[in-house]
Amino acid sequence: MNLRRDVFQAIADPTRRSILMLVAAQSMTAGAIASNFDTARPTVSKHLQILTECELLRSEQNGREIIYHLNPNKMKEIADFIEPFRKMWDEKFNKLEDVMKAYQNKNT
Repeated sequence: MNLRRDVFQAIADPTRRSILMLVAAQSMTAGAIASNFDTARPTVSKHLQILTECELLRSEQNGREIIYHLNPNKMKEIADFIEPFRKMWDEKFNKLEDVMKAYQNKNT
């Protein structure tokens, strides 16, 4: 049975978010990624597998090494999904800021 990984469950894990941040700055091998964590390399490999299955990372075989690259298209899909929520909260915070300014002006 082949279950499709959920991208939001994948990025919910702080280690996977850290891996994404590392690879966003520079494409890296699994060993280079693992050297940034205090966990066993097989654990990091499992995180890389999940991120690759979700298409957040792409892997490229380079001789005996596998190099991981960030998939910006998939990251954009996530950003596009989140954008309406960000706009909604920006509007709510702007309204709250207006209320607080009016309150401060009234009391000065």
